[in-house]
Amino acid sequence: MKAGALRRLRQRFGIAAPKVAVRIHLPWYARWLGIALLLAFSAALAAWIYDAGRRFAGFDRREAEQEITAMRREFDTARSELERLRALANAADSKLSIERTAQQKLAQQIRTLESDNARLREELAIFESMLSADGPGVAPLSIRRFKVEREMQPGEYRYRLLMLTSGLRRGEFRGRYELLIRLTENGRSAMITLPESADSPAPGFGLEFRQFRRVEGTFRVSPQARVENVQVRVYEAGSVQVRATETAQPG
Repeated sequence: MKAGALRRLRQRFGIAAPKVAVRIHLPWYARWLGIALLLAFSAALAAWIYDAGRRFAGFDRREAEQEITAMRREFDTARSELERLRALANAADSKLSIERTAQQKLAQQIRTLESDNARLREELAIFESMLSADGPGVAPLSIRRFKVEREMQPGEYRYRLLMLTSGLRRGEFRGRYELLIRLTENGRSAMITLPESADSPAPGFGLEFRQFRRVEGTFRVSPQARVENVQVRVYEAGSVQVRATETAQPG
C-alpha cells in the first residue's frame, strides 16, 4: 500500500506529472475593447498607407478638395454673373419692346397725320374746284383724282376717285358707276367689266350724293395678269348714257 501510494504521488507531483498552464482571466468587455482598439488601429494604419500611396503616386486628397472648393466658388460666381446678365438682357428686351411699340405708335400717328393732311388738301382742292365750276360750259358731273394702285396681295388692286357736281345740278346725283379693266395675260389682251352686269350693279356700285363723293374699292385679277389701265364710267339713274369717264394706269 505504501509503495502504491508513493507511486501515485510521484505521478501527480513528479517529473511525469501533467503540465499546469497559468492563464490570466480577463472580463469579456475588456477583450472586446481590445479587439475594437486593434481594428481601429488597423483601419487608421490602412488609411494612412492608402493616402501615402496616393501621395506617392501624385494624388493629394487635400489638394483635390481645395481645387473642388475653388471650382465650386468659381461656379457660384459665374452663375451669379449669368443671372445678372440675364436680368440685364431681360430689361433691355423690355426696354427695346417699349421703344419699338412707341415707334410703331409714332409711325401710325405720322401716317394718320399724313392721311389727314392729304384729305385736307383734297377737300381744299374740292372746294376750289366747286367755286370755279359754275361757269358756262362746265360739265354737271366730273371725275377728279382717279388713281389705281397695286396692293400687297398678287393680283389685288385698289382704286380711288372723287366725283363733283356743278352748275344747276349741284347738290344731288343718283346713278351708278362701272369699271373697265384692260389687261394682258399669257400674251393675250382681255377686258373685264365690273360689275359684270351694268344694268343690275352689285352692291356698292350705286351712287347717291350731294356736291361731291369719294369712292374707294378693290378688285382682283389673276396674279399672272398685267393690268394695262382701268376706266371708270358714271351713269345717271335710268340712263345708259355715260355722264363722266376717266382712265388711269396702275401706279
